[in-house]
Amino acid sequence: MHAKTDSEVTSLSASSPTRSPRRPAYFVQSPSRDSHDGEKTATSFHSTPVLTSPMGSPPHSHSSSSRFSKINGSKRKGHAGEKQFAMIEEEGLLDDGDREQEPLPRRCYVLAFIVGFSLLFAFFSLILYAAAKPQKPKISVKSITFEQLKVQAGQDAGGIGTDMITMNATLRMLYRNTGTFFGVHVTSSPIDLSFSQITIGSGSIKKFYQSRKSQRTVVVNVLGDKIPLYGSGSTLVPPPPPAPIPKPKKKKGPIVIVEPPAPPAPVPMRLNFTVRSRAYVLGKLVQPKFYKRIVCLINFEHKKLSKHIPITNNCTVTSI
Repeated sequence: MHAKTDSEVTSLSASSPTRSPRRPAYFVQSPSRDSHDGEKTATSFHSTPVLTSPMGSPPHSHSSSSRFSKINGSKRKGHAGEKQFAMIEEEGLLDDGDREQEPLPRRCYVLAFIVGFSLLFAFFSLILYAAAKPQKPKISVKSITFEQLKVQAGQDAGGIGTDMITMNATLRMLYRNTGTFFGVHVTSSPIDLSFSQITIGSGSIKKFYQSRKSQRTVVVNVLGDKIPLYGSGSTLVPPPPPAPIPKPKKKKGPIVIVEPPAPPAPVPMRLNFTVRSRAYVLGKLVQPKFYKRIVCLINFEHKKLSKHIPITNNCTVTSI
C-alpha cells in the first residue's frame, strides 16, 4: 500500500475530526476480454479501491447485482408466462376435444326426427295429390223426361194475376270415377231449369259415394210448383187438340182439302248446374276436388211429353 502524503493526512483530519476505523476495500473480478479463442485466461484483479457508501456497501456492486437480479427475474417471469400460456393453450385444446366428444342431447334427436318425418310425409302427400289430380271423373248427361207440364191462371205472392206453371221432369246422367286408387264423394249445386230467364224447376243430386274405377246412372227429379210466368207462358200452353176434318161430300165441282194446323214451335229451355266431387286419397289430409259445370240446351215439345228427350249432344261439360 502507498504511504499517504502530508496533504492527504491534513485534508482527512480536517474533514473528519473523529476518525473511523478504515474499512476493507472491495475488488471486482471479471474475465479477460482477450480470451476469444477458448484458451485458459488469467484472472485479473482490479486493485482500484471502490468508494464506500455510508452503509459500507460498494455502490457499483449493488447496482450490478440489482440489474442482474432484475434480468434474471424478468427472464424467470418470461419463462413462467410462457409455461402458463402453454398450459392454458393445452387445457383449451383438451377442453375442445372434450366438447367435440360430448354427445348431442336427446331433444336434438327428437326434433330432427320430427322435422324429417314431417318433410317426408309432406313429400309423400304431394306425390299422391299430383298422381290423383289428373284422374278426373267423367260425366255424361243422357236424357230428360217431362212427366208433367201444366200452365194455368193464378196469382203470385203479391196477389198479381198471372200464368202459373207446374212441372215435373226426370234428369238422367252417367257418372264414372276414373280414379285407380281412390273413391269420391259426389254432390251438386242446385239444378236449375229455366225458361225465358225464369227458373221453372229445380233439383239437386243426393250425395253418394263412388268407388274407384266404377260408374253409375244418376237420376235427379226437377220439380216446379206454381211458378209465376208474368206473361211469358203463352208458348208453354199446350195447343188445343186438332179438330176432326170433315169428310168431303160427293158433289160436283172442285174438291176442297183442309190442312191440319201447324204444330207449335219447340220451347227453348236451359239446364245449368255444377257437380262437385271430392276424393279422400289420404284421409282428410289429401283431398283433391273436381268441379264440373254442366250446361244443357233443351228444345221442349208438347208431343214429347212423357218421352225421353236425348240431350247428350246439347250439353257442355267444363272443368272448373
